[in-house]
Amino acid sequence: MRHEPKGQFAHHLKSGTGAIVGMGLVGGLASATELPLLIAPFGATAVLLFGQPGSPLAQPINVVGGYVVAGAIAVAVHTVAPGLPLAAALGVGLSIFAMLALRVTHPPAGAVPIIAFAGGMPPAILFPVITLGSLSLVAYAALHHRLPPVHEYPRRLQDETT
Repeated sequence: MRHEPKGQFAHHLKSGTGAIVGMGLVGGLASATELPLLIAPFGATAVLLFGQPGSPLAQPINVVGGYVVAGAIAVAVHTVAPGLPLAAALGVGLSIFAMLALRVTHPPAGAVPIIAFAGGMPPAILFPVITLGSLSLVAYAALHHRLPPVHEYPRRLQDETT
């Protein structure tokens, strides 16, 4: 038995093509801006945005908010402890704490501190990359899900009782 329900072929095809176009647009934007926008966490974000658009983790506030929170923490930790061997781990842990506390959890954003500390991207460039990339993917996903078969994206807020 599997936890994930069986889907329909048309939805799977739409999800895959949405990811192709969405990541292609980000790649085009990377060429136009000369920013390194094609980062691995955006591939994981595409899985959520196009494959699981109803998930709370795929909602715009979670995607953009999660990246902004993780980016701010990554830059702050890198500034305070640039040579600390466990700084990436500290950044990931603090990012998870902050995303959960602020209710903007987006798991792919948890990788942002690792990008900052693995030497893949200077912290000064990291924040614009994750902000521009996440906004671009969310904007395209909002348009994409209006095409048949239609998905409600973003989800409308429900009344909160807690």
